[in-house]
Amino acid sequence: MVRIGLLLVHHYRLLSVAAILDVFETVNQLAGSAQENLPFEIRFYQQSADFKNDFFENYAIRSTADTGDLPDLILIPSFKHENISTAIQDNLESVGWLNKMAAQGSEIATFCTGAFLLGASGLLSGKIATTHVDACTAFRTAFPDVNLRADLTVTHDGGLYTSGGATSSFHLMLHLIRKFCGSKQAIAVAKIFAIDMDRKQQSYFSTFNIERTHLDPLVKLAQEKIEEGYQQTVTIEELIKDIPSSRRNMLRRFKLVTGITPIEYLQQTRIAAAKKLLEQTAEQMNEVIYKSGYSDPKAFRKVFKKNVGMTPKAYRDKFYYG
Repeated sequence: MVRIGLLLVHHYRLLSVAAILDVFETVNQLAGSAQENLPFEIRFYQQSADFKNDFFENYAIRSTADTGDLPDLILIPSFKHENISTAIQDNLESVGWLNKMAAQGSEIATFCTGAFLLGASGLLSGKIATTHVDACTAFRTAFPDVNLRADLTVTHDGGLYTSGGATSSFHLMLHLIRKFCGSKQAIAVAKIFAIDMDRKQQSYFSTFNIERTHLDPLVKLAQEKIEEGYQQTVTIEELIKDIPSSRRNMLRRFKLVTGITPIEYLQQTRIAAAKKLLEQTAEQMNEVIYKSGYSDPKAFRKVFKKNVGMTPKAYRDKFYYG
């Protein structure tokens, strides 16, 4: 039996915890119906004695200071807190516990933005990880030594697992079920929860939201000029040529504040414009390409597929609602 330790972090997202419980309890129910040994024992862990448990009275709550039987697999749910830095600060006690558990052989799996807590532990340093696609810029800025794969739905590096946002959590759970229980159980659970087992990418769910609350006036000016002039087929140097800063200084400050370079910002702005046109209009593809700031259809399709994970046509087929 695999001992699962579900960490009830401060600011956990209730839906994330509920989904985890539903899936792993279903695996146990399937095993019980087949008169097989239950594969999972689910425990809750919390970092403070004053932590209030309003929803899960049927589960035993253990302190992270407990020195009894250690969990084989620790699960970290997603945060509901919009300010991830604050959420991490409120869960610092758990960071040391995660390091201790990993040193003693526990594996750790994080769901969505729960990856930030694992990142804060340092255990992901030099390893592959993913998180919610719209949180990737913040994650990359906070943990530059992690090999972040924003395009992936699930990652597994050593004994550490991460998943992308929302429904990607189900794909990580299927991965874990397949590992501990076999493919037959994983397929059975996928059918029960109607999970598409073949989805391995999350890029096409992303929205382009870059930090705009910073206090660097030159970077804000550069952002505005890029967003206003992205439809012009010009270089980034032309777009920011009137900003009173050297090219080297601007590049340094821009990446420091936004997490990406000005040319990446221009590219992401254009791709976001193309996605909007593909979702909302029935315009010919050449017109979409032109209005997105590209003049070379082949180059546009290559950049679009690299960033979104599918061709422009496939994206329109999937998301068009105009």
